[in-house]
Amino acid sequence: MPKPEHKEFASNLMEQLVTATFVLDRDGKIMIWNRSCERLTGVTASEVVGTKDHWKAFYSKKRECLADIIVQGRADELTKLYAVHAEPSIHGNGYKAENWCVMPRAATRLYLAADAGPVYDEHGTLIAVVQTIRDGTDYKNAQFILEELAVTDELTGLHNRRFFNEHLNKEWSRGIRSREPLSVIFLDIDYFKQYNDTYGHVAGDECLKSIASVLQRSLLRSSDMATRYGGEEFCLLLPNTSLDGAFNIAQRIRLAIATLNIPHSSSSISDVVTLSDGIACFVPSSHDTPSRLVTLADEALYEAKALGRNQSVKKL
Repeated sequence: MPKPEHKEFASNLMEQLVTATFVLDRDGKIMIWNRSCERLTGVTASEVVGTKDHWKAFYSKKRECLADIIVQGRADELTKLYAVHAEPSIHGNGYKAENWCVMPRAATRLYLAADAGPVYDEHGTLIAVVQTIRDGTDYKNAQFILEELAVTDELTGLHNRRFFNEHLNKEWSRGIRSREPLSVIFLDIDYFKQYNDTYGHVAGDECLKSIASVLQRSLLRSSDMATRYGGEEFCLLLPNTSLDGAFNIAQRIRLAIATLNIPHSSSSISDVVTLSDGIACFVPSSHDTPSRLVTLADEALYEAKALGRNQSVKKL
């Protein structure tokens, strides 16, 4: 059994740690709530020591913290509470977890990373659980920004081809479950190389941004997605949209592009910028693949160009 002076030293040490730390006893009540924890949460030690109210520092509704789960011997339920969690090491008996917390008293929302581990006496009986907390909000926000940059086209602000491929696979899987149609529209600016040759690449970039803006405004639902697929080619992914519904969207987009009235003197079909597009629609099936949907839409676009451009071609 630890000597009283040793227990007092350990307690004082935890109080002075720069890392937010609290300790639960074997009944799940707060034994220690250090000063860093007070600063992080806005909740003082006098409010929580001796109680089980520590959850109020992190959540607006009652739920267990990581240390509670260990006290209760319910580590196998961590998946229900934390999307990100793991054991610190194959030799350790503690756990790591991360999640967003609303922090009611601090009036903010923080992404907190927690480490919690049990403390046993010489007989192997649980006597306490120590939890440390780190504020990872800045890191998480920076990570989010980097992830967004990785899937965003810098010029137009639309998602890029990489994101389209990832999203297509997700929507395909969802469509298999829901048995709802999934439509893809490939759109290409007619004679864009000639446009760049005539007006220059700066004007070409402005043209691409204008087209992207029209495409983004054409999306009526949060599940719809516009992508710059590459060069002057764009793509729309439209879950739960029939072939006729996608065709109507394509027609509305081509009309909106014409209304922009962007001069294109080197076009062979119009004196303003126009689009050609190919449309395909499948009800996703485990016996088919999303790549075949993309291939069919691409073939439809090729056919629209072969037929004279500035038109839509749809395929089932």
